[in-house]
Amino acid sequence: MRAAAAFSIVVAGMAAACQQPAFAEGAVATPAAAVEAHEAPGLKTAIFAGGCFWGIEAVFSHVKGVTSAVSGYEGGARDTAQYERVSDGDTGHAESVRIIYDPAVVRYDQLLRIFFAVGTDPTQLNRQGPDTGTQYRNALVPLNVEQSRVAAGYLAQLKALNLWHRPIVTAVEPNRGFFPAEAHHQDFALHNPDHPYIQQWDAPKVAALHRLFPAQWKPAFTPG
Repeated sequence: MRAAAAFSIVVAGMAAACQQPAFAEGAVATPAAAVEAHEAPGLKTAIFAGGCFWGIEAVFSHVKGVTSAVSGYEGGARDTAQYERVSDGDTGHAESVRIIYDPAVVRYDQLLRIFFAVGTDPTQLNRQGPDTGTQYRNALVPLNVEQSRVAAGYLAQLKALNLWHRPIVTAVEPNRGFFPAEAHHQDFALHNPDHPYIQQWDAPKVAALHRLFPAQWKPAFTPG
């Protein structure tokens, strides 16, 4: 990870997950996918896990063709899909985002490109920046055969290119269910733009999206 100097801000009342002072992380100019998605007309669903869900949600909420982005938990059971339990790191869940998108505007392979370029560092195992634990793992959760094919192809392409100069640890996980997070986590960057975590960690991701993907950028935040 290419990081700037650490910010030594202590925020009263902060809990562990998604709320630690953070490093500003550089984006990576990922290539267009060699394996393009061929998706039938109509809205589609995709799930991405890449660290704290606030930032992943903020990025996809500014992508043209995305009609909804919802923060939540994937990979574990329904009865432990609560923030306090998931933050213990032993429930099997990953903080993740479920998006609804129109493939006539943005294909699944293009969403993958954005995810790896500005959303997450795929070389960090069971962590993302200042947040540590299995709940912050990198994972793609294909929801159909076509998404599985495209995800496998793009991961292979990125691994061959070695853009990060470290091994990619992003996993492809089966769909075990997605459970929306609590209401106060939804559209968090929209409602809390001055939150220290958003300012230091997630606003740079959204700025990188605008810079690297101007054709797919939309200025308005799409609420979940």
